[in-house]
Amino acid sequence: MNDHPSLTLATFAAQLDFDSIPHAVVERTVNLYVDWLGSALAGKGARPVETIARFARQADGAAQDDPCEVLIDRSRTTPYFAAMVNGAASHFAEQDDVHNGSVFHPATVVFPVALALAQANRASGRDFIAAAVAGYEVGIRIGEFLGRSHYKVFHTTGTVGTVAAAATAGRLLGLSPTQMLDTFGSAGTQASGLWEFLRDAADSKQLHTAMAAANGLMAAQLAADGFKGATHILEGAQGMAAGMSSDADPARLVDRLGSRWATAETSFKYHAACRHTHPAADALLAVVQEHRLAPRDIAKVVAHVHQGAIDVLGAVVTPRTVHQAKFNMGTVLGLVAHHGYAGVTEFEQGFDADAIAAFRDNVTMAYDAEVDAAYPARWIGKVTVTTTDGRVFNGRVNEPKGDPGNTLSRDEISTKLHRLAAFSGAATEGEAARLLGHAWQIAEQTQVGSVFEEKSHATVPA
Repeated sequence: MNDHPSLTLATFAAQLDFDSIPHAVVERTVNLYVDWLGSALAGKGARPVETIARFARQADGAAQDDPCEVLIDRSRTTPYFAAMVNGAASHFAEQDDVHNGSVFHPATVVFPVALALAQANRASGRDFIAAAVAGYEVGIRIGEFLGRSHYKVFHTTGTVGTVAAAATAGRLLGLSPTQMLDTFGSAGTQASGLWEFLRDAADSKQLHTAMAAANGLMAAQLAADGFKGATHILEGAQGMAAGMSSDADPARLVDRLGSRWATAETSFKYHAACRHTHPAADALLAVVQEHRLAPRDIAKVVAHVHQGAIDVLGAVVTPRTVHQAKFNMGTVLGLVAHHGYAGVTEFEQGFDADAIAAFRDNVTMAYDAEVDAAYPARWIGKVTVTTTDGRVFNGRVNEPKGDPGNTLSRDEISTKLHRLAAFSGAATEGEAARLLGHAWQIAEQTQVGSVFEEKSHATVPA
């Protein structure tokens, strides 16, 4: 029985050493970082992201010697504002990573903080990776701890993400376990993010990640300066679980800490849509390919889903924006049926096209006990497809593309980054190729410098 899991988790994050992280987990973290860069570049030009970037520029004043890179425009700012803007940018295209069991998107709150503080403090790639792993391990465990009841109302990436960002920042700042615990306290009391925005096609999702990253970083910087935080912010009588969950399980906070590497369980997102749509999308794609169906051959699709998918996606009936369309099961399945893929370009060019809207209206979601029982540890995809001539086909996938057992290769991650950079215009083909060459070597860098500038990347000699 652990009577102070917040302290145990804080101590782990503060003391995590690069050499204690298995090589496979380091490699996975590098893959997750490169994957995140693509999503961060994809935010360029997005109205909500650019609005947050304007706020940051006005608040900071953009001094010439600011050390941290804003990836959408390559400007420089302070760690706080770089984390804010890069956090917002990387959660727009809906292709940033996700950990199934915690229903949490770690990259979009962890890497903005890791990159900003590593650039500001000239940290090594080894410290960058260790800080990122600390953020992933802490955030994933807190997401699992808060349970399914939390996710029904709260956007976990906004709430849990604040503490994950704080753990990342605290590790890069070299905080002691006591200071890290204070960091958790200050982060947890700022944790926020509500799903209501989906009903209105509001911009809150990017605000959630912007502020989770920035507030987590601030919490660590305050703790470094002696600021005290609540010491039982996770499990205390008036802590996060008390206010945000009805099924919290404190044992999840320290489950096999240091031997189970939850970072390696994280999935990549193949389609540019809410992850709850991916299992059904892949199941439909399997049916379409096996039976050589054209969209016009399909009369009806039933997506058999877990309750969490209904809770999140059910709020969007007729999507009015590209971003809202990514949370509509019918739209995603329509794009998959027509194009074989629901990517950023497919959404931008046709989420409300007549053919997609017609397909959307023939898609329904149905609660499935088997799928729900497996969730969130496993996200099973099941569909029933009825054709216009009356045939019925059932499709199933046990691991959607991008899950650890069906993961993306480094070539596929590189292709994804090129596609996202081209989509937003954030980097040319050549710039993206050079960026990738440096990014794959992040763990070997003696100092983490500019993402874009080759001269700043010194590496450890082989």
